[in-house]
Amino acid sequence: MVRVKICGVTSLEDARRTLDAGADAIGLNFWAKSARRCSEEVAREIVAAFKGQTLFVGVFVDSSADEVERIRTSVGLDCVQLHGEEPPSMVQRFLPHAYKAVRVRGDVLAAVRAYPGEHVLLDAYVPGLPGGTGATFDWNLARAVAAERKLTLAGGLTPDNVRAAVATVNPYCVDVASGVESAPGVKDPALVRAFIANARG
Repeated sequence: MVRVKICGVTSLEDARRTLDAGADAIGLNFWAKSARRCSEEVAREIVAAFKGQTLFVGVFVDSSADEVERIRTSVGLDCVQLHGEEPPSMVQRFLPHAYKAVRVRGDVLAAVRAYPGEHVLLDAYVPGLPGGTGATFDWNLARAVAAERKLTLAGGLTPDNVRAAVATVNPYCVDVASGVESAPGVKDPALVRAFIANARG
């Protein structure tokens, strides 16, 4: 059964509702320019409250390796998602508890193969924005990646299209942020429940 990651959680209450809906992972975004940025203080509170009940993934965009390690340790993250222009060596440093997010453009398979690790995430490419855009891409481009790696499919997924995305790609995991929100960084419990149900339906 496909796993579901709800990304961009910014409050303890949203984390609780997300877990109650059955999410397999929660993404905590530490990129300073994100509308879904979670402060370290809140992130620590969320992880302390629900440690062991789900997988906590820290999302970073072009942070230094030292900064990623500091936040990972301070917050108690299970895994890190590198969503900027990080080199393969940066992913290698944090394996096996790390994966690279690749924005889809050009030769997707070649881009993915440049990075080590069992897992990879594919997201839509929008110039100037690393993610959380609500934009989709041609899911057929992801099928070859899903055949080689444990693929997390992201990019414009919603309760309305996630079932078709899963049927097309057969990913290891699906990832949603803006598609289940009432406002940037504020999760809508009904949309979260519908997304998870449709992903697994």
